Amino acid sequence: MDVDVLVVGAGPTGLALGVDLARQGVDALVVERGDGLAQGSRGKGLQPRTMEVFEDLGVLDAIRAAGGDYPVGMIWQDGKRAGEHPMFDPAEDGEAGSPFTAPWMVPQWRTQEILHARLTGLGGRVAFGREVTALDQDEDGVSVRFTSREGTGTVRARYVVAADGGRSAVRRAVGIGMTGAGSDGSGVVDPDPILVADARISGLDRDHWHVFPPGGDSDGFLAICPLAGTDHFQIVAGFPAGTTVDSSPEGVRKVVAARSHLAADAVTGTTWISEFRPRAALADRLRAGRVFLAGDAAHIHSPAGGQGLNTSVQDAYNLGWKLGAVLRGEAPAALLDTYEEERHPVAADMLGLSTRIHRGEARRGSQTRQLGLGYRGSSLAIETRTDLPDGALRAGDRAPDGTVDGVRLFDAFRGTHWTLLTVGTDTELPALPGVRTARIGSYEPYGTGVFLVRPDGHVGWAGTDARGLREYAALVGVGAR
Repeated sequence: MDVDVLVVGAGPTGLALGVDLARQGVDALVVERGDGLAQGSRGKGLQPRTMEVFEDLGVLDAIRAAGGDYPVGMIWQDGKRAGEHPMFDPAEDGEAGSPFTAPWMVPQWRTQEILHARLTGLGGRVAFGREVTALDQDEDGVSVRFTSREGTGTVRARYVVAADGGRSAVRRAVGIGMTGAGSDGSGVVDPDPILVADARISGLDRDHWHVFPPGGDSDGFLAICPLAGTDHFQIVAGFPAGTTVDSSPEGVRKVVAARSHLAADAVTGTTWISEFRPRAALADRLRAGRVFLAGDAAHIHSPAGGQGLNTSVQDAYNLGWKLGAVLRGEAPAALLDTYEEERHPVAADMLGLSTRIHRGEARRGSQTRQLGLGYRGSSLAIETRTDLPDGALRAGDRAPDGTVDGVRLFDAFRGTHWTLLTVGTDTELPALPGVRTARIGSYEPYGTGVFLVRPDGHVGWAGTDARGLREYAALVGVGAR
C-alpha cells in the first residue's frame, strides 16, 4: 500500500492530524497498535485554544455536547465540607479575542471517538491492530513494516508522523533522543506514584471537584472529579515514593475508603485504572528526514495544568496544513522545516509551565489557556510595520476572533485556505488564487493594516499596505492553486 502520509498512533494527536489531512484531500492512513481507541479519561481538559482548533476542524458541536464546564473544587476535612476552592484563575472579559474563556471537560476517550467519527466521515482511514516493527527511509519516502493478526506488511509513504505516545516506536527507530527535566535527565517531575481511575461512585454530588488533602492516617491526597457528559468520576490519588500501588478495583476502593468519608462499597464499579509517575521530557528534535514527531512522542508532560493533550493537538494543527501544501506542490519542501522551528520552543515552554504547576510554583491561569502562544520568531512571520505599540498584534501571533461589520473573523478563517484581511484600510490588494479576502473597519485587537492569516489561524505577514505581500506569498506557496 502506498500513501502520501502515514500517521502512527490513533490518539488525539494522530486523529486530529488525520482530520486535517482528510479535509485537504490528502491520501493519509492512521495506524494504531491497539485493537481500538484507547480507553480512560486521561487528558480530560480542553483549553480555549484547542476549542478554537476543534471549531475549525468541524467537531466543536460534538465536543460541546459531550462535555461540560469544570466544577469548582470542594475541600473536605474530617468528613466535612471545609469550603470551595477555584481550580482555575478566571479569564478577563474578552481575553485574547476568543469565544472560549475556560477549559472544557471531555473525557479523552470521548474526544477520540468524536475525532475518529469526523475522520471517517471525511473518508479518512484508521487501521487498528498494526504495530510498527521497522522503518527505513530514502530520498523519496519511508517504508514502514508492521505486524498484525494477519501477519506482516509494509506501507510506503512520502511522509510519516509519529503520534504513538511517550514510548514511541517510531521515535526510537529514527534515533531521536529525549531530554528530561532535572539534572539527571530522567524526566521525573515527581517520584511519588499516582493512581488514576474512572469509576462510578455513590454518595458524592456532581457539582464539585472533591479534594481530600492528606492528613491524619492518610499518606497522600485524593481528588474525585465528576466526568462531564458521563455518570463516572475520575479518581486521582498520590502515594509516597517507593510505594507499591495496588491498581486493582479493590485497591481503588481501599484508597477511597482510607482517605475520604466514603465506604469502600461507595465505589460501585471501575472502567479504567492506571498508575504512573509524572514526567517531563522533550524530544531533541522533531524531524528526522521524512519523519516527524508530534504529541507525546515529542513531549511528555505532567498532567498538572492540562497542557499535554492540548499542546499535542496543536502540533497536528501546525503540521497538517504544511504537509498538505507541500504534497499539493503549492509550497516548497522547505516549508516543512518550520514545523520544528515553531513547535519545539512552544513544547519546551509548555513543559516548563506544566512542571511549575505540578510543583505549586504557578497557577492555572491565562498561560494554560494557550491563547497567547505564537510564532513571532519564526521565519514564516514577516512583520513589515514599524513603531508598533506594546501589545500590538504582530506577525506570528494568533489572529483574534471578533465580529465587525457583520463579518465574524473565525468564520472567514475557517477552512484550509489562507485569508487576506484588511482592517481599517481600503488599500488595493493583489489577486492571490485560493486566498479568501475579508475587509473590516477599525477593530482594536488588530489596529490598522493588512494581515495574511495562515490556515492555522496565525498571522503570517502584516503590513500597512500590500507592498511586499506578493513576494511573501510566492515564498510560501500562497496563491499557487
